Amino acid sequence: MARPAKKIVPLNSKPDEVAQSLYAKREKIYPREVHGLFAMWRTIGVVALLGIYYGLPWFRWEGRQAVLLDLPARKFYIFGLTFWPQDFFYFAVLLIIAALSLFFFTALAGRLWCGYACPQSVWTDVFLRIERWIEGDRLRQMTLDTAPWSARKILVKGAKHTVWVLFAAYTGFTFVGYFTPITGLTEKITAFALGPWETFWIIFYSLATYGNAGWLREQVCIYMCPYARFQGAMFDNDTLIISYDPARGELRGSRRKSDDYKAKGLGECIDCTMCVQVCPTGIDIRGGLQYECIACAACVDVCNQVMEKMDYPKGLIRYTTENAVQGNPSHLLRPRVLVYTVVLLGLFSLMGFGLSQRVPLELHAQRDRNTLYRETLDGLLENVYTLQIVNMDQKAHEYELSVSGINDMQLHKNRETITVPGGEVMEFPVWLRADPQGLRRRSTAITFEVRATDDATLIAREEARFLGPLTGR
Repeated sequence: MARPAKKIVPLNSKPDEVAQSLYAKREKIYPREVHGLFAMWRTIGVVALLGIYYGLPWFRWEGRQAVLLDLPARKFYIFGLTFWPQDFFYFAVLLIIAALSLFFFTALAGRLWCGYACPQSVWTDVFLRIERWIEGDRLRQMTLDTAPWSARKILVKGAKHTVWVLFAAYTGFTFVGYFTPITGLTEKITAFALGPWETFWIIFYSLATYGNAGWLREQVCIYMCPYARFQGAMFDNDTLIISYDPARGELRGSRRKSDDYKAKGLGECIDCTMCVQVCPTGIDIRGGLQYECIACAACVDVCNQVMEKMDYPKGLIRYTTENAVQGNPSHLLRPRVLVYTVVLLGLFSLMGFGLSQRVPLELHAQRDRNTLYRETLDGLLENVYTLQIVNMDQKAHEYELSVSGINDMQLHKNRETITVPGGEVMEFPVWLRADPQGLRRRSTAITFEVRATDDATLIAREEARFLGPLTGR
């Protein structure tokens, strides 16, 4: 008996959509340009963030690049501060603050990060502006893409991609400028003397910018970004989201401005699809909250403009909460938001206190392990140590060295003064001599101390052990 064929049931993301293959070719999205309050804030954010990114490497601070992550030297310059690998604690706290800030803003106001500050959104916005500047508005772009290849089409497309590549290349150059002094990097480029790693990262970051912002665009947000997948775990009914109000908008339908739409049984949505045309990810916000929505609020701006033209109240699409849409009270200040606030304030306080108490000086002592101890001609016991003074300050300091822990202990070193340049490490040997009669055990704890002669706050201590025979019981 023949086995009946299995019935294949397609999985649709929305019940009113036609089933599509999971491997369907991507359809290019042509977002319509929009103006309004939120568009203005997005523009301000783009200008501010890109201004910081491209301008910060050129900013000077005390004769050097203000922000420089010098990996070969293992020094990280952030304006007046210099961080060393030993300061990893601050970096860890900073990462925790960044993660909790993301959770806080998501719980409070949804995907604000995605819509206004995410690098993918910011650079995609710039690439879209370049595309509009060269190819024209949405209709002209669609007409150009469907037109057969011609000299004009090749010229326009070539001009767009040339500007994209140049902008991406400068983005990659700036990125490497945070790790290699950007003035020296400029000289190397003009002299065609770039090193292999500098060349690799400039090309890699340029291609990543060109590919992500020019070609992938919304696909990064929809398919590649993990944040879109777990954001739902941080939302609740009191989270501010961009939402369509079906109680006001349904039933949809076109009409003239002078029509009495209520008499026709229509809602305020005129079904112009402008909210879909301006969406950079191509979704219809009227279908409800979707993980593809990046909260850019372009649909809010364009819908408000349509409502204004129709003399309807604004806010058919707006920032609101699920509770507000359903007519229930909303509570922006709720337990999870308050917990995030308290934790963030605590971490910021911890970070600030740590930086205020941070002493840019370290001392390390390593005893010579080849010999336990030596006896001198005058009957004293001698231990040899190698001291390492790390001056993490920006300027040179002269230090005084002392040791405590054993009475009448003698300190000998091979230099009269100890001067360490700013941001440098000095290593030198010292000899400690003690009377064996003053020792009460084989191993005695001692403490080295260095103190800057020109700054009383620069003090560092290091404990070590002084070894001797079993005497003086």
